[in-house]
Amino acid sequence: MAKQILARYTVIIVSVILFTQASALTDLYDVMALENMFISLNKTPQLKGWRSDGGDPCQELWTGVSCAGSSLLYLKLQGLNLSGTLGTQLHYLHNLKHLDVSSNNLIGEIPYGLPPNVTHINLAHNKFSQNIPHSLSNLKALRHLNLSHNLLSGPIGNVFTGLKNLKEMDLSYNEFTGDLPPSFETLKNLSRLFLQNNQFTGSVVYLSQLSLIDLNIQSNHFSGVIPIQFQSIPNLWIDGNNFHIAVNYPPWNFPPNVSIAKNFSGPPVTESSAIGKYPNTKAAAQKKKKLGPGGIACTVGAVTLAVTCAAIFIVMRVKRIHDYPGTRTREDSSAAFDASPQLLPIKSPPILALSHAPFTRQTRTEKMSRRKSFVKKYQAPASAKIYTVAELRSATNSFSEENLLGKGSLGSVYKAEFPDGQVSAVRNISMVSLSFQEEEQFLDVIWTASRLRHPNIVTLLGYCVEHGQHLLVYEYIKSCTLDDVLHGEAYKPLPWTTRLNISLGIARSLDYLHSTFSPPITHGNIKAANILLDEEFKPRLCDCGISILRPLTSNSIKLKASEIAIGDTGYIAPEHGEPGTDNTKTDIYAYGVLLLELLTGRRPFDSSRSRDEQSLVKWASSRLHDSAYLSQMVDPSIRRSLSPKVLSRFADVVSLCIQPEMLFRPPMSEIIESLSPLLQKFTYARTSGIDIVEAEPTDKSYHTTPSCMISSPTVSFKST
Repeated sequence: MAKQILARYTVIIVSVILFTQASALTDLYDVMALENMFISLNKTPQLKGWRSDGGDPCQELWTGVSCAGSSLLYLKLQGLNLSGTLGTQLHYLHNLKHLDVSSNNLIGEIPYGLPPNVTHINLAHNKFSQNIPHSLSNLKALRHLNLSHNLLSGPIGNVFTGLKNLKEMDLSYNEFTGDLPPSFETLKNLSRLFLQNNQFTGSVVYLSQLSLIDLNIQSNHFSGVIPIQFQSIPNLWIDGNNFHIAVNYPPWNFPPNVSIAKNFSGPPVTESSAIGKYPNTKAAAQKKKKLGPGGIACTVGAVTLAVTCAAIFIVMRVKRIHDYPGTRTREDSSAAFDASPQLLPIKSPPILALSHAPFTRQTRTEKMSRRKSFVKKYQAPASAKIYTVAELRSATNSFSEENLLGKGSLGSVYKAEFPDGQVSAVRNISMVSLSFQEEEQFLDVIWTASRLRHPNIVTLLGYCVEHGQHLLVYEYIKSCTLDDVLHGEAYKPLPWTTRLNISLGIARSLDYLHSTFSPPITHGNIKAANILLDEEFKPRLCDCGISILRPLTSNSIKLKASEIAIGDTGYIAPEHGEPGTDNTKTDIYAYGVLLLELLTGRRPFDSSRSRDEQSLVKWASSRLHDSAYLSQMVDPSIRRSLSPKVLSRFADVVSLCIQPEMLFRPPMSEIIESLSPLLQKFTYARTSGIDIVEAEPTDKSYHTTPSCMISSPTVSFKST
């Protein structure tokens, strides 16, 4: 009886579990990410079940998708001959643990937004280009990383900081250049590292304190002495470099299978060196003569067995390669990860062959031929074009005064007209003499800025770092700044609807910077002078992502920045200069000041006013929740356009943004949710017959000049 009851309960429990799993819908964010990926992969038919218009990947068993309940845990698409890119929404896959798209034909950059909780990433044997995104350092749970056999290039930045759980990493067979970054030294749990067949230079000292079991750094341009700690690495391959062994170096005790015999400027001075471990053919011959018939038979049998096993292994391996869909023709590296959760193999071979090496060499030659001077060491950012100084001098008429658009804390901005008719804005950043690390930091900043794509952000088109010059090329916006329109005498007052649309446009651009990237990108200098208005009065935020370059500018530029900063004190948050400051919150504070500026028509700081009214925030804070004072604060030109409810709601948003305590300021996503309905309320007010007097932006009398100077940002008090 008891057994029957137990059996019934078991059936009920199993049924409930199966029903729950069967009825569970895939997480909405997972679906969004897979839809985006499917489109980016050209909607290939190999991805059976995949759709670009919704669906339920977990329940419908999409190819390569494995779930637990409603959460996507594994995405394994290796060897499917996929083409295209990985899309831009992988960061929505919050529960994904394994991402494997190896052995395909994927191109483009490695996405900046990667799954935040992923433990295994395998992108090997594709055609990914550019470099490793800096967001990699945010993947705190990452344990296995394979980026081998791609077209990744340039120096690796400090992208490994914080990866305390990383155990195995393969960057082999790429085109990486430059010295190893210091963040390699922080990978204390790393046990297997493969860097072979790149163009790394400099010392390997950052690897000396790691507890490595496997290390392959063959066929690079490493130099200096071999760290003595390397003798404790069981599996070590370091030939094909330019290491030097000093004559007076202490004896070395390398393990038997170490490979260091080639390309040294001096031989290892030790009896237990790798050279000493090579077999002595004469001694072997003498030993063979001493063998009896039984010994010879055993030896022949052992050799025969070994050859047979090797032949079987090779046949199976070849068959597996031919049967594997989408596999590249070049041989698999056993340092490359398998499709299983344990991505790296048990042991890495000392030599890894490439049947398509000429293809890689040709690509490298083509890339290097386009670079001159300093640029030879670096790979261009994703969407940024590399310009020469000669090109930009010609386009700006040698940076003449006639082409000058503005001056600011990062240097001057010039209008550039190129032979093909393209018109751009060139920012000439005057830098101090930069060290290697500072040059690397500069390119890291440009790498990030060049990736920004938003309708309310001015696009960075290219750059130049030739002959000590540091020049940035932006799209040219033929219009004026918000500061010009709000406070210039040549313009009629902005209508309320236009001000509200400008508020929402800047809010959306800040939300993009703060929430799309990890870590968030902060602007650092939100103000009316850094907001360009195009001919349709659409706002465009300029100089995004480059404020951290200010400490690297020359003294003359810093002096100019300090002069400009005097007029911008009204935008600065109270917590400025304090340690541990959340810079996104300081952006939000400055945005709140901007809202006040749009509402009142006053400057954030005006020394011409009475002392108690010079600071806009201090003057307005006590009036935002007093209806009588609030209506009097509004710019007289738009006062009749705002209903009391709309004005009150807008004042609530302002009040939250300029909270003295930064923790009380809401994220930009909530600000957008609060501002968006105000346009609807305004539309309703107009249709209800409320008297509204506004100048329309399309009115030709609205402005008197077609364009203004592109304003250069003032100094950022957060980053100086």
